[in-house]
Amino acid sequence: MTASVVDRMVDAINEHDLERLVECFAPSFSNLWPAHPARSFTGRDGVRRTWETIFQAHPDIQVTLTTRAHSGDETWGEWEFKAEQGDGSPTFWQRGVIIVVVDSELIVQSRFYMEPVEAPPE
Repeated sequence: MTASVVDRMVDAINEHDLERLVECFAPSFSNLWPAHPARSFTGRDGVRRTWETIFQAHPDIQVTLTTRAHSGDETWGEWEFKAEQGDGSPTFWQRGVIIVVVDSELIVQSRFYMEPVEAPPE
């Protein structure tokens, strides 16, 4: 069984392989943030710019797809994006749902419902 494009994307992010990551997306890719529309962008150039910035700001970022469900061409997943300092405290930590739409083994759209994780009460 070959890995899905979503799995290849996760591997590319966790290996910080920008070229392999960009190859997972269609040239006409659309990234939508329904709750934060100003964060939305389109195209592979948008993917490249976004992830170059993230990799520079958080060189140890790791992504986990904790659960997923498929419906037609969509994968609904619960995601965690996390980067940590040397002591294990997070420098970047988001969790939420991303809905990924795939066509011809390329990601053509994603809808992000991600939010920063709040520190637990002490």
